[in-house]
Parts: sequence; C-alpha cells; structure tokens
Amino acid sequence: MSQTSDILNLPPPFPDHTQLPDSDGTFVKNFQEHPQSIILTDSIGQILQKIHPDGQYTIGQDCGIYWRETDPPEKGAEAPDWFYVPNVPPLFDGKIRRSYVLWREFITPLIVLEFASGEGTEERDQTPLSRIESGTKPGKFWVYEQIMRIPYYGIYVINTGKLEVYHLVNGFYYPLETNDRNHYPIDRLGVELGLWYGNYQNQTQLWLRWWDKDGNLLLTGQEEAQKERQRANQLEQDQLNAIFRLSQLGLTIEQISDSLSLSVEQVQKIVNPD
Repeated sequence: MSQTSDILNLPPPFPDHTQLPDSDGTFVKNFQEHPQSIILTDSIGQILQKIHPDGQYTIGQDCGIYWRETDPPEKGAEAPDWFYVPNVPPLFDGKIRRSYVLWREFITPLIVLEFASGEGTEERDQTPLSRIESGTKPGKFWVYEQIMRIPYYGIYVINTGKLEVYHLVNGFYYPLETNDRNHYPIDRLGVELGLWYGNYQNQTQLWLRWWDKDGNLLLTGQEEAQKERQRANQLEQDQLNAIFRLSQLGLTIEQISDSLSLSVEQVQKIVNPD
C-alpha cells in the first residue's frame, strides 16, 4: 500500500520594512518641506522625552506607512510629511527604519501632518478603496480616517498659509476648533499646533510650530542656545552696571564683591582693568 503526501503550499509571509520600497520615486514638492519637518521634530523632543522616558517612540518625515500589501508595494502606502507613533522602538529589530509597516507593529500614528503644495485637494481626497480605478490609490483622507484611524490629521496649505486639523471622533474626522490663541490643542500630546512667522534655516515665512499647553512656543535646540546666550549676556551686563553703580557710591572692591557674590578678582578686572 503506497502513501502519498500532500504538499502544503503556504503563502509567502508579509514583507517587513527592509523588503519594501522606501521611496515612490517622486520629488519633494517644495523647498519648505524638509526644514518644516525638522523644526517640528527638533522642537517637540523635550515633550516626547517626558512622555517616553524609555525612548519608545518614532517620528517619520516623508516616510512610507504601509497599510496594505499591493503590487507594486508603494500603492499600498502613504507617506505623510511628518508623523509620530507612540510606544514603538525608534529602531526595528536593531535596524534603522526604512518605513513603518502597520501589519508588523499594529500601533497607528497619533498624528500625521501633510504640507500641501497645491490647494490641498489630494490631502482631502476621501475616495474609498471600493471606488478607485485600476492602478490608482484610494484617497489619502479616507486612508487616514477609515483604515489607519489616526486620531489627529493636519493639513497645512503652504501657498495660502492655511492650517486645518481634524480629530477622529467615533470613527470619523471632524474639524478641530482652535483655542483663544488660534492654536489647535492636541490634548493627547499636551501641546498646541499653530502657525508662527519667523526665520528658520534662512527662510522667513510662516512655519507650522508647537506650543505647550500654556501657550509657550517650544524652541528648537538652536533657539534654546541663542536664548541661553542672551540670558548670559544680560546677566553680565547687569553685573557690570551694578559694579559701576556701587563703585560710584564709594564702596570698596571687597564690599562690592561681597554684595554681588563675586570674587575680588572679578570686580578688580572691571573697576581697574589695567
């Protein structure tokens, strides 16, 4: 009696971030996109460090979020200009992320931001998967709302300087209202999102920026350093003024140093520089 063995043909496993394209081959649409992403990432770091003292979060800048396996693969991905995912490691299996793959990690981003070069038509597209034509993708808005279910979605239309933010409520996006500072409160991050006019990386224009819940602008590392230099310069100037004022009142160098908690040598160099 002979026996035959049926061969079980298993489907290939879903690919991971190392096996999926990290670009769709399109150009960055304008010169503001990269510095805009950087200023958002740089300034929110202090907040994220408090939320994640273990460092378990990741930020994507113009990187793909794969939500559906397709051929070609990039048809099943969206690439927000900026997004934040909580409670995931910054590296995946010890490797730098090439993309973010939802079917591998299952944690959706908390917020995605799109910097629209046109009028925002593509970013507001709600065409569902069931109504697309062959070779096209469903609408970005629909994917974020109905498939990824991302709690906050922001669209910044660069040409008009208009910002709109949507909040996911009961499975659907509703426009988020601004507060009295004209900022959008992102409560789950403890921050506000709004527009700021100023110079960054040699470009003076409107920028998308973060504020804390009290309305204080969250500074970049460079802005923090500049603020510290200004504070040190002001302190030095205040000390100089106090030394000259006390000297004119007839106090000795020793009395001045005691009054200002400075060393005799420090006061001596200012009063008698020669």
